[in-house]
Amino acid sequence: MHKDEMLNKKIWAVIGASSNKEKFGYKIFKKLEEKGYDVYGINPNVDKVDGKKIYKTVKDLPVKPDVVDFVVSPQITEGMLEDLKDMGIENLWFQPGSYRQSTVEKGEKLGFKLVYNDCVLRSLH
Repeated sequence: MHKDEMLNKKIWAVIGASSNKEKFGYKIFKKLEEKGYDVYGINPNVDKVDGKKIYKTVKDLPVKPDVVDFVVSPQITEGMLEDLKDMGIENLWFQPGSYRQSTVEKGEKLGFKLVYNDCVLRSLH
């Protein structure tokens, strides 16, 4: 899938959303919000980002996201793929540093539409 198709989808979940303004988990979450996306943060260690509720898992979300964006380590990313497939989620965006080759291969094998080796921050103008 081309990244522009994914960027046209409006409901996003950011795995690794952070309240630390220096981290990409914060910057990506906020940039998506600024650009008018319906964005949900996922992080079991964070309750809120700038007053907005952050969820422990994707399963806790009130809606099914169109795109799940990963801002976590490859091990965490890979560990979540089966659950996301079971939930019927199709579109995954692997931020730089959130995947390794085996992550991409597993995602492709499970039938996900993937964007990787590209940063949401660079892609949102």
